[in-house]
Amino acid sequence: MVFDPHTPQDGRTGPSDRQPTSLAGAVAEFETAVATLHDAGGGERFDAALRRLGGLLGPAGEQESAAVGPRLASLLPDTPPFQRAHLAMMVGACVERGADPVACADHILAGLREALTGALLLLERWKETGDGGPDDLPDPDGDDPDRDSPGRAHARIEEPGRLDEWHAHRAVIGWWTLSLWQRAAFALYTHAAVRRTARESGVTDVLTGLIDRYSGDRHDLKGLRYLAAALDDEPLLVLHRPTGTGYLLRMDGLTDNFQLHTLLAEVLIGGGHLPGTRPAPEVVTLSRTGRVDGRHRVTATGAFNLVAPDGGWIWNEGMPEDVPVVDGVRTLVLDPQPYERSWAAGRFVEEVPGELRLERVLAPAEAASRLASAAPAQGFGQAVR
Repeated sequence: MVFDPHTPQDGRTGPSDRQPTSLAGAVAEFETAVATLHDAGGGERFDAALRRLGGLLGPAGEQESAAVGPRLASLLPDTPPFQRAHLAMMVGACVERGADPVACADHILAGLREALTGALLLLERWKETGDGGPDDLPDPDGDDPDRDSPGRAHARIEEPGRLDEWHAHRAVIGWWTLSLWQRAAFALYTHAAVRRTARESGVTDVLTGLIDRYSGDRHDLKGLRYLAAALDDEPLLVLHRPTGTGYLLRMDGLTDNFQLHTLLAEVLIGGGHLPGTRPAPEVVTLSRTGRVDGRHRVTATGAFNLVAPDGGWIWNEGMPEDVPVVDGVRTLVLDPQPYERSWAAGRFVEEVPGELRLERVLAPAEAASRLASAAPAQGFGQAVR
């Protein structure tokens, strides 16, 4: 995340804007401004303090940025809604520079939930109140939230007695700030500790459920959806139908099934357990820690057909969470490919390194027993994406 110090203000400066200070001093000043927001002149002081904070955070070093991240996160609930989203972006920038991601997570993920809920509400009411298609939606990036676009949207979706003024306000705020909350949450979810605590608490299930309900191209939530679903320290039972063998592996930071497919081939074929062609070293590196060089395309090729124990296909375009849990462990069957596959090597979420480790080879009797309960793969025409 490259932090943009712009905040949704009119750009005017006052005398206090010309007072240079340290980042720590700006945070202390902002804390005071939040506490006195409702006093006489509090709004003007708050706006000036937020502008100064944004201006100083941009060029700040990693150590001082990391130190103030949790302090800024704690101020989110008391910050006005539109400015809150910009403050969340500042917290995300601090996390990228080393701030404790878990200490910053609660209010960021709560803000994302609120923004998603609001955006979905706006979409629902927009369909009910207009004749236009998706292109008729307000542009949350192109329409200035300080001007009258949110006001017009509010007037359109408000329905007294059914959708009261507060819910309409909530919908407008969510729609105009969702992209900022998405970017802040993305910075947090790149950390395994946040993914683990959010998954264990049920927060991730709520957020991914809301994201799955969203449709449209005004907000790009796909990267966050894949990232939030990444599996860490997750066992994976793999059964290879042609050889009757089985393997217990463990996944860390895997975000997409193209990545999983490549690493399965590297560990099982490259490790000498299964026949086939080992992936090229560069393909494997890009699936683990490497970054894609946009100047040339590295091609990965398929080695298996990924199949669920009930016979349904597990598509490369999906996520490892698509692999079903059977008897307490995600279980995947490998079949021969029905046709050749190739794709651009890499990880869907490059910010997260991925790994797949072999823990043990199943005894022949155990593998045979597991395979005996697995259904044959469905035909191509029956496969459900």
